[in-house]
Amino acid sequence: MRKIIVLAAAAAALLVSACNTIEGMGRDVSAAGRAVADTARDAK
Repeated sequence: MRKIIVLAAAAAALLVSACNTIEGMGRDVSAAGRAVADTARDAK
């Protein structure tokens, strides 16, 4: 659970700091989704 919270905070920081364009925001959201999926897969 702690990993998910840390990853969510990191993703939020990326979204706030790096999404100057819609394309950049799409990449950030995609990266955050992959990170959450990887964490969920590791937790199984």
